[in-house]
This record gives sequence, structure tokens and C-alpha cells, in this order.
Amino acid sequence: MSERAEAPARTAGNAAVVIATRESRLALWQAEHVRGLLQTRLGLAAELLGMTTRGDQILDRALSKVGGKGLFVKELEAALEDGRAQLAVHSLKDVPMELPAGFVLGAVLEREDARDAFVSPRFERLDALPRGACVGTSSLRRAAQLLSLRPDLRIESLRGNLDTRLRKLDAGTYDAIVLAAAGLVRLGLGGRIRMCFDPGEMTPAAGQGALGLEWRADAAALGAQLAPLSHRPTWLATTAERAVSRALGGSCSMPLAAHAVWQGARLQVDAMLGHPLEPGRPVLRARRQAAVADDAAAQALGEGVAAALRAADRDGYLLAAQALRNA
Repeated sequence: MSERAEAPARTAGNAAVVIATRESRLALWQAEHVRGLLQTRLGLAAELLGMTTRGDQILDRALSKVGGKGLFVKELEAALEDGRAQLAVHSLKDVPMELPAGFVLGAVLEREDARDAFVSPRFERLDALPRGACVGTSSLRRAAQLLSLRPDLRIESLRGNLDTRLRKLDAGTYDAIVLAAAGLVRLGLGGRIRMCFDPGEMTPAAGQGALGLEWRADAAALGAQLAPLSHRPTWLATTAERAVSRALGGSCSMPLAAHAVWQGARLQVDAMLGHPLEPGRPVLRARRQAAVADDAAAQALGEGVAAALRAADRDGYLLAAQALRNA
């Protein structure tokens, strides 16, 4: 990060807060949602700065081959750094576990449905697909869990924004695809969902369904203004989920999932680890539950789940993922 990150931060003052966002329809919906919250809950005016990221431009290769999900946030961080924007809105599952120096994940909004959705023009459920059916996803996490449920399926790569993926499905390229339920619901496309997977059999990605707000670490005044937008139960749940991924070195080259749900005052975390090169290998699962009242407890719970997965990894899944990252 250049020294420009140390320059005095722009705060809202009487000017509109500029929100950096990707330009896909879903990303713009998310940014508009945050702009509405700024106005109705905080009395702040805001405007959008639409940007096309490297992750949006590179559609012919898997994210694990071209830099991972961080490609969806780097351009937005550049806009924060040079003062063109004061706030960036992200799908939390796309936010790397470690942010560059000078930036903070300052708030997490209340989560939408975190589950994965089965979408098909002809088939009602996963188990209704014929043998050898083609299912589209570029997520190693989804591929590993799909094959654990239906080893006979043919998994084919599927990149692009949500509308592009649906167009490819409707064109007959795939028998079915798997998408995050939250994106479909947010765009009014919930009717496309045939079924939602139980998180116990298709564990979501860490942070899936939640929106994260990022700003410069030196923007203390803006951070204080925006802090009320953060939803504490979602913040703690996703803190635990992201702790699992951080502890195991999670990336796009690792089929890793973590999902936390509240059971009263206790938080239950389920996690899954698959083999990065052989998605048909058995998936490993772990579950832990603990009373969670603060960030430290959420972090400790997630790290405990990661330790359980590491202990269960007797066949070198994590070593294979590390080798893939270093290749």
C-alpha cells in the first residue's frame, strides 16, 4: 500500500459519502441498499462510484488461477486510498481474511439467507437430476459438496455475474447451477430457486449472505458515524466463520466452508474441508458450539473448529491446497 493511505481521510461532513461498488446488477443493488440505510437511519447523503474490477473482467479462468476473490475488492480499495470514495460495499464472502494495511472491515450488515440455492429450468431438486447431469459452478467448495451428495454428476465451470450465469443456464449449457440464495432474493429472483440446500450438507462460504462495509483505518469520524449499521449477531457469527478460514489459510484454491448459527446465546459453527485437486474425495466436517458474547470468543470458537478440521485431515488435504497456492 502506498503512503497515500496515511493522508488525512475525507469524512462525510456536509458532503455526500461516496460509495465505491462493482457495477454488476447485484453489486449495485447492495450499494443502493447501503445508500438507503445511510439516508434513513443516519441522515447521511450518499452517491455511488461504479467500478469494474479485475474479477469482473477475467471470466475465462478460475479465480484460484488469477488471484482469488481479492480481485473483486482491489480497485475499490484504490478508490478509498486516493479519496475518490469513502466507503466500499462488498459481499462479505468476497473479502479476503487479511485486508491491506490502512483499511478496516468496519461493519457487517444483518445477513440475508446464507444458504446455497439449486436452480434449474427442468428439475425440482438435486436428487431429481439424471445420472451424469451437468451442474455449473466454479466454486471448489460447492463442487466438493455436490459430488459428496451425487458422485455421478458432471461439474462444469461457471463464471460471470448472476445474470450471466442464469443466461447460460437458460441457454441449455447446464442442467442446473448452484448460486447463493441471497443474491437471487435481493434481485427479486427468488422464484428461480427450486430448493435451498441444508447447510449441513452444503455448508456455505464464510460470510455468505452478509454485506461488509470497508473504509480507511484513519477515517475515525466516518467509522463512528457508520458503526450503528453493524448487526452484532451477524458480526459475531461471521467473525467465527472467517476465523476458520483465516486459521486454515482459506483461499479460492481450497474447498473450505464455514457457517455459524445462533442457538440462544450459544453459537454453533459447522465447517467443511474438501480436497482441492480431487473434488470426488470424501469431505471432512467439524462442528463446535460455545457461548459467545464478544469478538474474542467468536474468534476462539472459529479457531477451535479449524483445529478440529486440521486434526481430521489425515490425508493431506491442507498440504495439497498449500502446494496448489504455491504452484
